[in-house]
Amino acid sequence: MTKLAGGRYRFRNTDEGERVKSELRAAEAVVIGGGVIGVSTLYHLAAAGVTDAVLLERETLGAGSTSAAAGGVRVQYSDSLNVQISLLAIERFTRFRDDFDIDIGFRQNGYLFLLEERMMPAFEAATALQRSLGAPTRMVSLAEAADRVPGLCLDGLAGASFCPIDGVATPEAVVQGYAAAARRLGARTLVGHTARAVRTEGGRVTGVETDRGFLATPRVICAAGVDSTAIAATAGVDLPVRAERRYIYYVEQRGTLPASLPLTVDFATGLYVHPEGPGLIVGGPWATTADLAPYAVARLPALADLPIRSGWSGNYEMSPDHNAMVGAATDPAGFYYATGFSGHGFQQAPVVGEYLAALVAGRPPSLDLGGLSADRFADARTRHEANVI
Repeated sequence: MTKLAGGRYRFRNTDEGERVKSELRAAEAVVIGGGVIGVSTLYHLAAAGVTDAVLLERETLGAGSTSAAAGGVRVQYSDSLNVQISLLAIERFTRFRDDFDIDIGFRQNGYLFLLEERMMPAFEAATALQRSLGAPTRMVSLAEAADRVPGLCLDGLAGASFCPIDGVATPEAVVQGYAAAARRLGARTLVGHTARAVRTEGGRVTGVETDRGFLATPRVICAAGVDSTAIAATAGVDLPVRAERRYIYYVEQRGTLPASLPLTVDFATGLYVHPEGPGLIVGGPWATTADLAPYAVARLPALADLPIRSGWSGNYEMSPDHNAMVGAATDPAGFYYATGFSGHGFQQAPVVGEYLAALVAGRPPSLDLGGLSADRFADARTRHEANVI
């Protein structure tokens, strides 16, 4: 287990699945992609009785965008379905340790969005929506924001929104929890296995062509992140996803900011900060520390004196309307997908995995995600999510 800055661990180094010369030739269902969406789906398939399920991952579990994710979990969205997903996901993360016997480090310090005057009406409307669905979000004064974030510069700000049940968790630990539980139920996680194409015949999925040969299956669940577009195209399915890079820096500190600091977002710039182990995570769209520094120091001057110890980056898989694409294709039958999360995949994984498993198993889901079908783009039924960091 290799330590990351701030106490995060790359759990995939101790849970690599089965790196074998597999003789497997058929399965009841195949999941493509070993990130958090894929392993959640695999676990929920097995829990729903589809135990002859196989996950294919070309690297190691969680090796892609999942291990680069900040780990945020929030209800502060503008789309009602995203709010409902997050409320249910927070319930799942809260009991994850009891359900899967692994500590995912879920800390509910809240999310604090710092807002300029022009942003206030939209966030006031979003806050009202969230509250109508049961979330304890509220608009807060700049004085309260400054109390929550010592040393915060208020220049250019008009207000803020805060939700105390929002928080952060460790993505790698969630991957390990789902993967281990799926295997205990009989599912398999095959790493070092590359899915090259989905094969179809007569309007139905027949299997997956891999670098190890053909794997026959009547059901494929594509959860391959930014690679989902190319994989889906081999089945004749259009999933419009583009990659957008985000960057995270680990900053050393010794009590400059409290461990109770909420995940604080300067919404105008995309800057965010939250505690990570003894230090801080500072993230946003900036590829270099030279680009990051002016924005970070302007909002939190204390950051100027804190050394950056490490950093990493990962892709957001962006959809045209910044909402996920989750569902089942009508042609070919047997092709399911979950992609385009636009930076929200980690926090939506518990609910999305359960929904996909319910579709495959023919069971009613806990929450109907039919509004996220990729068909909405062809039918001009897009649903824009405005609160993307």
